[in-house]
Amino acid sequence: MKARLNIWLAIILLSSLFLWGCASETAVPKDVEADSAKESFITVVDCFNREVSIAVPVERIACGYAYTGHVAALLGRGDDIVAVVDGLKRDKVLTEMYPHIKDLPVPFSTGAINIEELLSCSPDVVFIKTDTALNKDATDKLDSLNIPYVVIDYFSMEEQMKTISIMGKVLGEEEKAQSYINYYMETIEKTRKITSAIPQDERVSLYHSVNEAVRTDLKDSFQDQWIQVTGGINVSVNDELKVSGDKTYATLEQIYLWDPDIIIANESGVPEYILTNEQWASLRAVKEKKVYQIPNGISRWGHPGSLETPLAILWTSRLLYPQYFTDLDMVKETKNYYSRFFSMDLTEVQAQQILTGQDMRELKTN
Repeated sequence: MKARLNIWLAIILLSSLFLWGCASETAVPKDVEADSAKESFITVVDCFNREVSIAVPVERIACGYAYTGHVAALLGRGDDIVAVVDGLKRDKVLTEMYPHIKDLPVPFSTGAINIEELLSCSPDVVFIKTDTALNKDATDKLDSLNIPYVVIDYFSMEEQMKTISIMGKVLGEEEKAQSYINYYMETIEKTRKITSAIPQDERVSLYHSVNEAVRTDLKDSFQDQWIQVTGGINVSVNDELKVSGDKTYATLEQIYLWDPDIIIANESGVPEYILTNEQWASLRAVKEKKVYQIPNGISRWGHPGSLETPLAILWTSRLLYPQYFTDLDMVKETKNYYSRFFSMDLTEVQAQQILTGQDMRELKTN
């Protein structure tokens, strides 16, 4: 009898210990679960094919590439930008939308990062370009401080759409990103449907000036791709150009040999320079006053780092082939674009100002 009692006491004791242990085990996951709820993570593959884990939601954004600031604004997150490159402060439309950008710190410069200045901004994520990603000193500092960075860069229209998708995921704005990508693809498709049918003997040749009068497009570059959609003959892409870093230059002698029908330039002042400089005076496009300023809104349309590629395609197609784009009203298209993607209700005057491209960026101070 005593032995049986001892057995029952042992069973009761073991049961109590087991139940106490289960209670202790269930208490720990609840705490962990509570902590996890405070901070969850997403993983994205950036433009360097790196898998990056980022705590979400992202509330503080550092833009080490001007284009990423434009995309952040597109995705409705301009107010959350806390650090920029200097170029973003020069975009007048952007700084009118988000005045605080003018006062933000600039910890980025030609591929380098002032890490102390960046740390003072407490960013949740840093978007950087290729030149910064190749700077091991900069990336080692970011890694050592556990600051997640995402490489954003592109060399084709397809890659540009991918960057918008990546940033949409990082910033929790995937639906907005996809809406823009859909518009981008629809614009390409609709334009190609028209320009692909234009007879070869009606094709217009153009020279595209990028920032500087003699800087231009290399074959298969991003600019070459969007100009191909317009049906224009881009005169520089089948000739050998001088390469300096990521920039390519023609000589004036080459431009005379090409003698394009039209010249388009994305930098304010360049069309005036070309039209008034005696060295350019004998070109057919100059003599016929067919030198045009490309529009400039949030960014310079069609620039290698421009968000407004779809608008550049439409504007250039209308310029080259007005007879085939009679239904395209660029004032209306411009107003609709900025209303749809940036919630900006432009007046007729403001839309026209963007289309002239004049005085839409602050001049460099150094």
